[in-house]
Amino acid sequence: MPVIHVYLYEGRTREQKAELAKAMTDDVVKIMKTTPEATHIVYHDVNKADWATAGKLQG
Repeated sequence: MPVIHVYLYEGRTREQKAELAKAMTDDVVKIMKTTPEATHIVYHDVNKADWATAGKLQG
């Protein structure tokens, strides 16, 4: 049961997430020899002000 966590800045559309979920699921099924029903994707929408890179807040 692959579970994929995707962390993104807030603001992506439902359509973008759906397209990414389909692409990732297709690849996981092919590479990991599993099924779409066993593949789970969890999106974590993060406010840019709550994200830091190289010790600096992004927002």
